[in-house]
Amino acid sequence: MIDENLLKNLNEKDKESLKTTLDTLISQTYVVENEYKSLNESYKSLQNIIEQIIESLPNAIWVLAEDYSIFLQNSKAKEVAQMIDFIDIENNKFELEFEQKIYLININKASEKTVISATDITEQKRGERLASMGKVAAHLAHEIRNPIGAISILSSTLLKKVTLQNKPIVLEIKKSLYRVERIIKSTLLFTKGVQIKREALSLLALQEEIEDAFENYGYTKDIALEISLPNKEIFGDLDTLSMVVQNFLYNGVDAIEEDEKEEGKVLFVYEEDENFDIIIVKDSGVAIKDENILYEPFQTTKTKGHGLGLALSLEIIKAHQGKIALLEHEKGFKIYLKKGDI
Repeated sequence: MIDENLLKNLNEKDKESLKTTLDTLISQTYVVENEYKSLNESYKSLQNIIEQIIESLPNAIWVLAEDYSIFLQNSKAKEVAQMIDFIDIENNKFELEFEQKIYLININKASEKTVISATDITEQKRGERLASMGKVAAHLAHEIRNPIGAISILSSTLLKKVTLQNKPIVLEIKKSLYRVERIIKSTLLFTKGVQIKREALSLLALQEEIEDAFENYGYTKDIALEISLPNKEIFGDLDTLSMVVQNFLYNGVDAIEEDEKEEGKVLFVYEEDENFDIIIVKDSGVAIKDENILYEPFQTTKTKGHGLGLALSLEIIKAHQGKIALLEHEKGFKIYLKKGDI
């Protein structure tokens, strides 16, 4: 506030000069205020852009203040909010396992801020593990194939020479060998990659494969096999499709073996739509325990099995431009095969 006595002692010229000075100061104040507002808007706009960039990133991002409190984070970071408690700020780059997933953590420090990114590399690690397991499995399959082949030939010779009362023992040996040979074949096919040759084939040929597989598979309960496939021609690779129907047959038999009941049934039926030939497989065995790992290689919830059957079946059906779906109201699957000679 200006002193009134001072104003009284000023002449008209000084008063006019003071007024002009005050007007200039007020004008400059408005200019500064407007510039401040403009800068503030620019800052908010820049901050909004930064937030949008961070939000658009596929990985979790935290920006920490100097005291390591959270200054900024995106929605991905909020989804794994507790992870921040397990991150070593002093380590620039490392892998962290959190809630059954694996993350690659990168930490960068700039000025007074610390930027942390967490990238989900679970699938990458899973792929690396599968590749490693596949190499080991392929090596073992190659090593086992020759001696198993020799044992199979010897057991066939033995079957012709043993007494009648010992034949059931040799037959059980042959069934066990058949199972091992199938596992070897599946493993080698899975590790080398599925290649098919589509040609016309009869569904009755697949029926024969199912019946033969059922006859050679070992089980202890009273299991009925019902097949209702028409004498119809479809297009596909008989060798690989045989493996598919065999895998679903064995899964059904194994599920019945694990059930409390002493009897059960596996059923194969056919239907079609405009685009697909469809083979439906049902069984009366125990329910599927975990649908999420059905097609995961080397993963199984069964007491039997090596975890490749359904994974390999899916690869084969995809090669036929088809798909596999679970039945909604019954225990079983639908196998879709693309119609026509593609």
